Amino acid sequence: MRTRFSKLLAASSVLSLCLLAGCSANNQTKPIEFLHTLPDGQGMVKVSQMVQKWNKEHPDTPVNATKFDSGLDELIKKLELDVKASTAPCLAMMGYNEIPGVYTKSLVQDVTKEAKKYQGNYSPSAVSMTGVDGKFFGLPTDTGPLVYFYNKTAFDSLGIKPPSNISEFRQIGKVAAAHGKYVADFEPDESPYWFSPQAMAAGDKWYRIKDGRWQVNANSEGAARVSELWQGLLTDKAALALPRWDDRFKKALREGKLIGTVGGAWESPLLAEDMEKTKDKWAIAQLPDLGAGPVTAPDGGSAVVVMKGCKVPQKAMEFANWFNTNVDDLASQGLVVAAKKRPKDDPQLNAFYSGQSVVGTNKEAEARMVAETYFIPGYDTVAEAIKRKAGEVAEGSAPVSEIFSTAQSASVRVLEDQKLPVQK
Repeated sequence: MRTRFSKLLAASSVLSLCLLAGCSANNQTKPIEFLHTLPDGQGMVKVSQMVQKWNKEHPDTPVNATKFDSGLDELIKKLELDVKASTAPCLAMMGYNEIPGVYTKSLVQDVTKEAKKYQGNYSPSAVSMTGVDGKFFGLPTDTGPLVYFYNKTAFDSLGIKPPSNISEFRQIGKVAAAHGKYVADFEPDESPYWFSPQAMAAGDKWYRIKDGRWQVNANSEGAARVSELWQGLLTDKAALALPRWDDRFKKALREGKLIGTVGGAWESPLLAEDMEKTKDKWAIAQLPDLGAGPVTAPDGGSAVVVMKGCKVPQKAMEFANWFNTNVDDLASQGLVVAAKKRPKDDPQLNAFYSGQSVVGTNKEAEARMVAETYFIPGYDTVAEAIKRKAGEVAEGSAPVSEIFSTAQSASVRVLEDQKLPVQK
């Protein structure tokens, strides 16, 4: 404690703090600081509880977890200031899309040697997003492979099945439209992290580094196939154009108007909650083949990375692997874990999805994810440009194809504005 009323109080305070932190007998062990962004909601196993388990099992490597609630943009600002002040935590949780940016700003440590010890425990696609240009900075926590959620009750009534390719998607859309129902929703608010994985699942690789230069390929053949699909669904009046996080989206689900939606696997409990009072049963199908085979790509996800200045990267990575493979506790937080180890099924969630194993379906999707799906530094700026263009598409004032041409031009501009080399 900072206030010393007596020598006895001071000594007892130090001892108390040391016991709480799990200090060694010589009082030299300091806790590894871990900044996380998980919700820690009601009914979830909180991160502090997970850390208590670790500290009990590893008294010589104590960890202190702190929850950050102010959003990813503020998180990166805080970490940048902390690194400059040499007060950054050893470990921090962040979205995969943030990793290229913090790497460019030299905010993270290259822990490739340590990472390789543990990478076999995780989805290869998720692993690929924890590094840039062959360097790795941490380990993956969760991911969100795109899947297709559908109202099984409505589909059975209409005599249709979930689509396995673009052609079938268009066909079932027309059948549903004839009955005043929609098999999909075009989501302008989710577009930056919704269209990029669709294009990747269609065969494109938006970003790569070759010979020290960034390559941008956001408007290629895969993008053309995805554009054709969504333009067709909108033209056929088979897709709504509602923001994903708008109450109108929930209303359309509850009323049985919207009977299908493409989304990250992490949405499964959220959709079930939105429709908990409906009588219809839903199910989850794998993402249709968008032209590159039966694959999918990630919509969201996060990793635990080692920050610059961490004095014990080896021990920090040992904890990161323990934390990220603590699958049942992480699943309680609503995560689709990136670890290969399978968490327990949730019987109540399975019941909503027609008795289907949601965990099993998500794991199948995870195994189908393409690799090398990282973003570029400054993608948040690109995302805003994509979102504006998607808004125009939703209003009917722009074609879907312009989302991808916007992504291409905005990406090149953002990289050049940061003085980063771009291959043209």
